[in-house]
Amino acid sequence: MILITGSTGNVGRKLIRELDGRGAACRILVRDPTRAAGLPDRIPRVVADLDDPATLASAFDGVDALFLLTPGIGTEQTAHAIAAAVRAGIRHVVHLSSINVLGDPMPAMGRWHHAREEIVRASDIPATILRPGGFMTNALEWVHSIRDEGFVLDPVGPGRFAPIDPVDIAAVAAHVLTENGHENTEYVLTGDEALTVTEQVRILTATLGRTIEVRAVHTPEEAVRSRFPHGAPPALAAAIAEGFALLRADTTGFRTDTVERLLGRPPRTFAEWCAANTAAFLGDAVDASRR
Repeated sequence: MILITGSTGNVGRKLIRELDGRGAACRILVRDPTRAAGLPDRIPRVVADLDDPATLASAFDGVDALFLLTPGIGTEQTAHAIAAAVRAGIRHVVHLSSINVLGDPMPAMGRWHHAREEIVRASDIPATILRPGGFMTNALEWVHSIRDEGFVLDPVGPGRFAPIDPVDIAAVAAHVLTENGHENTEYVLTGDEALTVTEQVRILTATLGRTIEVRAVHTPEEAVRSRFPHGAPPALAAAIAEGFALLRADTTGFRTDTVERLLGRPPRTFAEWCAANTAAFLGDAVDASRR
């Protein structure tokens, strides 16, 4: 039995469908059952809260493997989940971390994820750590400015990065959860195309068939607003500004071939992601939550 946390986000929903397609026994941990609407009814739900350790025992009972995804910048949920996993005798944890832990020096975003990784390692449960780069779904943060005024804010200028489709993250997670030989391993996951924001917008423009202006960002405050139009807590805002500055400085774009090595196929392109998500940009409701 595989327990899935973060089951209602961009990665979790796709992971559940991947595991269901493989016939793997899994269980969904949710705090609010209504958010699991649309997921296969045959997959059992258990209501629990990673912020409340007292709710976790029944959720973890009888579980062999855990997919661990915790949001935000804290470590408490990770600590609670791992403690419950140890008590339940779980034999494998697949933990979703971030490519930011590879920074030298490590940026704030990386330090938060690294602290979570250390909690996982300290448990002595065999673990697989997935470190994806930027998600293609981050482009959903452009939806409202495109719909309302036809523009996208660009905080990274000449910087390149290789965004990854959460579909590919989920496929890798399903693979390492259901196949042997991935314990005590770290995998860095990226797409195969190193793109600037302008190039991403050009691809999206061709897909949507409408003109989209790219507007340069000139200050750290503008950079933060490109992600959080209504502002962000100071620590998160500083980390976002730092991250964009590092991206701007990388004009090559870091890429790995991990997705293709593990899955035997190349990762999905940004054009494929755009084609699959046109409705979000053309007027249908969208959930732009990260993970």
